[in-house]
Amino acid sequence: MIALEVLETGPLTTVQDTGRFGCADLGVGRSGAADARSHALANRLVANPVGAAALEATVGGLGVRAHGAVTVAVTGAPVPLAVDGRPVPLNTVLRLPDGAELSMGAARRGLRSYLAVRGGVDVAPVLGSRSTDVLAGLGPAVPRPGDLLPVGAPPARFPVADHAPVAPVGGPEVRLRAVPGPREDWFTAGALDTLFGAVYGVTARTDRVGARLSGPVLRRARGGELPSEGMVAGALQVPPGGEPVLFLADHPVTGGYPVIAVVCSADLPDAAQAAPGTRVRFTPHPGR
Repeated sequence: MIALEVLETGPLTTVQDTGRFGCADLGVGRSGAADARSHALANRLVANPVGAAALEATVGGLGVRAHGAVTVAVTGAPVPLAVDGRPVPLNTVLRLPDGAELSMGAARRGLRSYLAVRGGVDVAPVLGSRSTDVLAGLGPAVPRPGDLLPVGAPPARFPVADHAPVAPVGGPEVRLRAVPGPREDWFTAGALDTLFGAVYGVTARTDRVGARLSGPVLRRARGGELPSEGMVAGALQVPPGGEPVLFLADHPVTGGYPVIAVVCSADLPDAAQAAPGTRVRFTPHPGR
């Protein structure tokens, strides 16, 4: 059996594909890779379908051993990367012979790196997806040292490029476009001006569910409680304390705090790479 043996997992490594669709009526969210852009690039480099399952490593620290020869690529947050102790580059097609060990150091910036293997991580799907939803507890178990992750049959296509030049991932500041609503009427007239004019910071309370932000309070214009309603990735939900929470891949499917704005889906990969301490500026979407 061709497989990847997990040697180290860092703070958190999960199996992720593009997520599970059409299950919201069951109370199950989409989940999937937090940074869909980096996940897709890793798969393209090894000629996988874009939706193939890969490993998402948070802050690096992942180590694997090849059982059988495999072809892999690592994208996303830049990490020191080595094969059998020899430094190798990111965003590059890497061929690992049987027994070779690939190791990631700690992320220099950003938050999440992706290891794709040609053929995909072939764990059993749950509700049509191989993604691990950490909030719902669905999908494959979080990998542990010693686990063997089977690799699927290689696709008919072959990699067409050795390296992909990409813009730097992560950084000290990120700008996210957002569309006001659906509950901006629950806030004072100046709340949106505050949201779009202030600088927020990503706190240490960030994970695949969402990022709690620190910064100017967004004040409500009304009291009471909002009946629970559907939530989406990118929603900026505001608890009673007034500091927003940005929902990410494993967000709850419903929530009862008002959402003042929703970050555009095209900017969610940047949000997913915003490590604690990153400055966040929100800008109105030009289409609104």
